[in-house]
Amino acid sequence: MTGPRITPLVAGLPATVPFTGPEELERRRGAPFAARLGANENVFGASPRAVAAMREAISGIWQYGDPASHDLRAALAAHLGTTPEHIVVGEGIDGLLGYLARMLVAPGDVVVTSAGAYPTFNYHVTGYGGRLEMVPYRDDAEDLPALIARAAETGAKLIYFANPDNPMGSYLPGAEIARALDALPGDTLLVLDEAYGEFAPEDAALPLPWDDPRVIRMRTFSKAYGMAGARVGYAIGAPALIAVFERIRNHFGMNRAAQAGALAALQDGDWLEATRAKVTAARDEIARIARVSGLAPLPSATNFVTIDCGGDGDRARAMVAALGARGVFVRMPFMAPEDRCIRISCGTPSDLATLEQALPEALAQVLTAEKASVA
Repeated sequence: MTGPRITPLVAGLPATVPFTGPEELERRRGAPFAARLGANENVFGASPRAVAAMREAISGIWQYGDPASHDLRAALAAHLGTTPEHIVVGEGIDGLLGYLARMLVAPGDVVVTSAGAYPTFNYHVTGYGGRLEMVPYRDDAEDLPALIARAAETGAKLIYFANPDNPMGSYLPGAEIARALDALPGDTLLVLDEAYGEFAPEDAALPLPWDDPRVIRMRTFSKAYGMAGARVGYAIGAPALIAVFERIRNHFGMNRAAQAGALAALQDGDWLEATRAKVTAARDEIARIARVSGLAPLPSATNFVTIDCGGDGDRARAMVAALGARGVFVRMPFMAPEDRCIRISCGTPSDLATLEQALPEALAQVLTAEKASVA
């Protein structure tokens, strides 16, 4: 046998993944991180009611999860004031983005996104042979009018736009998004990633009907609900579009315990509010720690703070490495000029105490190395 006959498309893809996980980084360094502040996980955890529901569901784990996620979709519909026909549940936003790309992107089709925005979306688009058109950020925020203009120029099928944005933490008021959509080409769909929506100010909400055919909104239980490891996401859109997911999605992809946990988490509003308060306090503390070291934190509507290191991408990469060597896992934007920054997820008081000690030490090491290189 000469080997499996991989398709030409897959054979031409780079052997890369969107992210290197902290577990792999720990294996490489031979020790665990003291502060895991790079993956935008919710360190404050899931609702105790969600944990209890998942624990109870384990006894029935011999059963497949409900392929329709009926109870969860019904609860989400009641929570949002819409119908289950407007909602599809999937394996996190990542899984849903993959399904959406499979549905709409054929080889050669154009998709527009921001240069340096969420790389997993790009991973799915290229995996189906799509051609990515990149638009630069403007003032450290995604430029929605420019994205829409590029889509009109290129005949793009999809535009990806995150609100709030990762990796910069910025957000656009929903009313501005709605106005921008007046210029959206009639055959282009806006993919609105709202993974961090529960952390954003109220005016970030998009004031359009759930069934507006120009938009599909992606949400998750990974961030504010503290269930990143359970992989539960959902998309909201026009029923005609949502119905197409039924043709290609993995109907047994949802874990039974995860479904139960998400349902319980949705019903525990008090825990969600307490988590929001903890995130706000942690954002303020990260910003204070950065300022003490002479660094500039950017405004954030998420559960992380992006910090301008005052140099270029080389300085930021050196900061990520220096912090990692001190047991603090952080990440950074991938593309210039945003790659002058590092991104720090909200953590516990203990995590942030570790950061407070490590950050000035790492910065001093990096600045000393820079001076030595030009001496």
